[in-house]
Amino acid sequence: MKSNPEFLKSFEAVVFDMDGTLIDSIPFHQEAWLRFLGNHGIHLLPEDFHAQNHGTLNEMIFRFFPHEKSREKRLELGEEKEVTFRTIYKSDLKEIEGLTEFLEFLKSKGKSIHLATMGDQNNIDFTLDGLGIRHFFDTITGGHEVLKGKPDPEIFLKSLGKSGQKPENALVFEDSGGGIRSTKAAGIRVFGIASSHTKRELLEMGCQEAFSDFKEVKAWFTN
Repeated sequence: MKSNPEFLKSFEAVVFDMDGTLIDSIPFHQEAWLRFLGNHGIHLLPEDFHAQNHGTLNEMIFRFFPHEKSREKRLELGEEKEVTFRTIYKSDLKEIEGLTEFLEFLKSKGKSIHLATMGDQNNIDFTLDGLGIRHFFDTITGGHEVLKGKPDPEIFLKSLGKSGQKPENALVFEDSGGGIRSTKAAGIRVFGIASSHTKRELLEMGCQEAFSDFKEVKAWFTN
């Protein structure tokens, strides 16, 4: 892989997705959904769930419970799913290798750092405080702040608005096809973290570069 230390000069803000990017949590989210849905009499195979795994939490709850008209009940169901996730993932919570060191590197270079995740506030708190990295982030944007989930660009446009930066002055780290499409629709360059997909798949989806972890990312910027 060809390194490019000069690339550092081409952006001022770095936006990170959370699940699958800061942490390797996607398999645990899937398990939480399957358990949660099973408890409500909805039994799906993993591959059947995967095809419906996109959008905001509220969009997904409505997808699986279309006859539930009460907003309060939908919020209650969404929180039940997220409590299930935090319960099963708590003992396995850890950062993608090299993350903290890379965040320190970005700060040392004067870059602003932002979070744009479809996760809700409780999951954001669970992750950032559990890893002890909240202080690195200048702004935080969660799924509860947007109406449309990825691949719609709303989450990244809102994050950019908070950062005060233009799309051409930003770089996003993502792990999923929906996230990559969302980033590109917002007009932002995107680098991939290969937690859920291979590097080749991430490049085919539109990532400018793809890496196994942040240890490799930092090496790309510095070697």
